Amino acid sequence: MSAEATNPVSAAETAATDPRVRRRARARLDLRRIGRAALLGATAGPASRDRLPDAISHVAEAHRAHHPEADLSVLRRAYVLAESSHRGQFRKSGEPYITHPLAVTLILAELGAETTTLTASLLHDTVEDTEVTLDQVRREFGDEVAYLVDGVTKVEKIDYGAAAEPETFRKMLVATGDDVRVMSIKLADRLHNMRTLGVMRPEKQARIAKVTRDVLIPLAERLGVQALKTELEDLVFAILHPEEYEATRALIAEATGSGSPDALAAVAEQVGTVLREADIAAEVLVRPRHFVSVHRVRLKRGELRGCDFGRLLVLVAEDADCYAVLGELHTCFTPLISEFKDFIAAPKFNLYQSLHTAIAAPDGAVAEVLIRTHRMHKVAEAGVVALGSPLGAAPDAVDPSEAAEDGERTDPTRPGWLARLLDWQESAPDPDTFWSSLRADLAEDHEITVFRADGGTLGLPAGSTCVDAAYAQHGEAAHACLGARVNGRLAPLGTVLSDGDTVQLLLAQDAGSGPSPEWLDHARTPAARIAITAWLQAHPQAAAPPAAAPRPPLSVAADRSSGAELHADLDGAPAAPVRPAGCCTPVPPDAITGFRVRGGAVTAHRTGCPAVDVMRRLGRAAVPVRWGDAAHCRVTLVAESFGRPGLLADLTEAIATAGAEVVSATVEPPTEQRVRHTYTLQLADAAELPALMRAMREVPGVYDVARIHRL
Repeated sequence: MSAEATNPVSAAETAATDPRVRRRARARLDLRRIGRAALLGATAGPASRDRLPDAISHVAEAHRAHHPEADLSVLRRAYVLAESSHRGQFRKSGEPYITHPLAVTLILAELGAETTTLTASLLHDTVEDTEVTLDQVRREFGDEVAYLVDGVTKVEKIDYGAAAEPETFRKMLVATGDDVRVMSIKLADRLHNMRTLGVMRPEKQARIAKVTRDVLIPLAERLGVQALKTELEDLVFAILHPEEYEATRALIAEATGSGSPDALAAVAEQVGTVLREADIAAEVLVRPRHFVSVHRVRLKRGELRGCDFGRLLVLVAEDADCYAVLGELHTCFTPLISEFKDFIAAPKFNLYQSLHTAIAAPDGAVAEVLIRTHRMHKVAEAGVVALGSPLGAAPDAVDPSEAAEDGERTDPTRPGWLARLLDWQESAPDPDTFWSSLRADLAEDHEITVFRADGGTLGLPAGSTCVDAAYAQHGEAAHACLGARVNGRLAPLGTVLSDGDTVQLLLAQDAGSGPSPEWLDHARTPAARIAITAWLQAHPQAAAPPAAAPRPPLSVAADRSSGAELHADLDGAPAAPVRPAGCCTPVPPDAITGFRVRGGAVTAHRTGCPAVDVMRRLGRAAVPVRWGDAAHCRVTLVAESFGRPGLLADLTEAIATAGAEVVSATVEPPTEQRVRHTYTLQLADAAELPALMRAMREVPGVYDVARIHRL
């Protein structure tokens, strides 16, 4: 609950005293000054009707910095209601309770939240902790504010006890509903509580920090609110890993207080000079790494150098300028190509856009560089908080022309990943399954983008397979998936996808088809695993264990009787039997060439058969052969298909319906869910062959049918 507050011993003190942190952090509220203003009734008097109360003036100033034309009267009314309803309530630290909603609102105001979100933030605890009702909020501030306050209230009522964690966060997602601004307010609420966690018992601090680490920080990442995420990470780091935190703090203090020249600042000056000479208007800034980032770099690289304590940020006006800056940097400095990433052409799932690269200066210092526009920077720092209300266009919102057809970016307040989470949480059989799946899903901080055959895109966790793509695109209809083409080539469903792959999913026409138990070995996303498990539980016969040993090929004995009539012109030599070659199985009206074989017989090959070239290279003389008058023929066909129950029966039925007679058949054991069928067929008329092959290809699961062609 939001009333639980106060500072983590090490994190908050460092945030207040360390100049490096103070430079990075947003301005903090003067809680004592605001508390005195609240106690003295700063809102009283006739002047309060014409101007903002003193206690909220700094919130108004931060809000006007992002929204100069904002109507602040609604904030004044919201503050008056919040202050009067919370009057007499105090936090555990002894401060007036009104300081908490003010602090939360200031955090959101500095991130660029619009007026509706700030209004709901000021009121977010009134319905839960005071006599104010939701109907009163709706009458005074409208349905949208009431919706947000109701959503935050539902989240606040959730029990955060350790035993209740699974159901807790299931309820949290449901409470978030269709508008992630609810979660934005909750994240700002948690940040202020983490800043002021010090009066709690150590075990309670640790429990709250673990919950923040496992769910709220990944949610902040998903929402793109990096400013909240990084500070939450540092606060959690200080509580859960105090020794590593102190070691990291000492490293940063040594690097910034040694009096030695700032290596990164020197590289920044060189970069600025290069861009000015290229006539590119750009702002070059040094961005110090936060504590957790420095700790991760130290684990990765060992001993840290001067440039490892921060990164360069280059801000430009237009997207095209980003690539111009990249070209200049890669021309004038030595680039580390392995560090280059283009998140402008392929934005991350949380709307993040930037070019990432690393350059080596002449003195050997290697600096990481982020290149983005000012708009990209705002979205990178504040995520969905900066994108405004879905009910009105925000001036700095993402360009609608950039919106993806799959809804990932068309409505920033309900991103595609949240819609997917809300969908699969309804299918999770119990809270424990949901909890484990949620943590696994949120733990994936890398996502790939794959392209669908229809031109749309899918955002998937790194390491996802074709199975995950099928369920992400088709939902439960993916039960009928037979296979996939990845970048135009047939691929098993277990194929791991890479960023930028194009995936075409092949679905059976039979709606009764279902997944194989093997799919669970390939499914990485919760949506896929839950859907497959549910289907297998509903169809236990499909989950029967496979045979211990592979089955031998299924064969039907061949009838070697002749097919279409063939004749050989042997220039007066005795007549010899002529038969079609098994490597290419020619049928009328194929162009054919004959060769003598042992026993005096002649085999007829299709003219394009590779065996013809082999025979000629060996010096074998060709024998003229021709078709007789009989129209019947024998042909060998190979059907490539994805394995499924009933496939053999469906294929033989299609063959019989086409009027062909099966002379012999072989079914090889499945390999990677693919099956190869070989049929030797007798046709009454060779002209029926194309129709027969089309009928076989139309059988669900069959992706190719071809005349046999082997040496």
